[in-house]
Amino acid sequence: MNQYIEETKKGLVHTYNRFPVVLEKGKGVYLYDTAGKKYLDFAAGIAVCGLGYGNEELNQALKEQIDCLTHTSNLYYNTTCGRAATALLRIAQMDRVFFTNSGTEAIEGALKSARKYAWKKGTGRYEFIAMEHSFHGRSIGAVSVTGNEAYRTPFEPMLPGVRFAEFNNLDSVKEQITDKTCAIILEPLQGEGGINQASKEFMEGIRRICDQEGILMICDEIQCGMGRTGSMFAWQSYGTKPDIVAMAKAIGSGLPVGAFAMTEQVAEFSLEPGDHGSTYGGNPLVCAAVAKTVEIFEREDILAHVREMGDYLEERLTKLAAESDGILEQRGTGLIRGIKVKKPAGEIIQRALEEGLLIISARDNVIRLVPPLVIRKEQIDEMIEKLKAAL
Repeated sequence: MNQYIEETKKGLVHTYNRFPVVLEKGKGVYLYDTAGKKYLDFAAGIAVCGLGYGNEELNQALKEQIDCLTHTSNLYYNTTCGRAATALLRIAQMDRVFFTNSGTEAIEGALKSARKYAWKKGTGRYEFIAMEHSFHGRSIGAVSVTGNEAYRTPFEPMLPGVRFAEFNNLDSVKEQITDKTCAIILEPLQGEGGINQASKEFMEGIRRICDQEGILMICDEIQCGMGRTGSMFAWQSYGTKPDIVAMAKAIGSGLPVGAFAMTEQVAEFSLEPGDHGSTYGGNPLVCAAVAKTVEIFEREDILAHVREMGDYLEERLTKLAAESDGILEQRGTGLIRGIKVKKPAGEIIQRALEEGLLIISARDNVIRLVPPLVIRKEQIDEMIEKLKAAL
């Protein structure tokens, strides 16, 4: 395994701080390295693998699609793209969708859609209001609306016309509004920023401001969407429908796919042929994964399971926090949880790895728990014991 790691290091640009583990296979909510060691996975590929690993129904759908068609480009229609679009629009309560390859690309499309909408309306608006501690991706556009200077500074100058407001502070948002504001972008629950959940008053206030000022509301549901909070998309628990929503990660259960969707009112004054494109977006293979994922989620009532397991996870974490002087706070909802710790999160994550538990961080002192959505109570209990040992 060490030889494999050293050979790989020589060939890759050093942009990831990888753990010294070579993963080989997965089953259910467990992963296995090349030495046969078993790991309980509470990272899910950073909230991607909602159905866990080795789901036979999903795998079969992909095998059948490989035998039919894997790529054609967007010069033509394909059968799975239509099925995936219909399914996503139904659960997202939107009217039009554009498929991308990633969440970052979904954000790019959402930003372009908002600016094109303002341009076609003739408003002269082009500015965005984003939130402090937000994370929207790593392209120049996505980084420009990411509320963390560490991500932005090395690549300045950023996209012009971005203002940052304090998350969960409506007055702060109002202070940033100008006659040039075209859209407000936010995550209903910030993942990378530390598992920070928007209040109902904040979400309702943002929607109200947008309606009053003629501003579009963009929700980034890339991490907190697709069932992770106990709703298909986090905004739905607030009843504050956005004009544009970006999604990715779990919509494809591990295949590289993202999407941005919008209401018909926005689509009427937004992107036209030639404004935006993607060679692989809407690819038949990934769309087969999207369509099958939505089918399984709905048939198996994954949302009810997430709410039940989320309540149990909160109960166990609350008890663990009371017993451990190393935990300062636990927060989140459903199966996206954050544990604020006294020590650097990286130290605990490394010890957890040795215990056979995969967890990740959200900022320097927050442990992020985003397991596969099919996790069960006994596996939550197992995680608590391993985490206790790591703490």
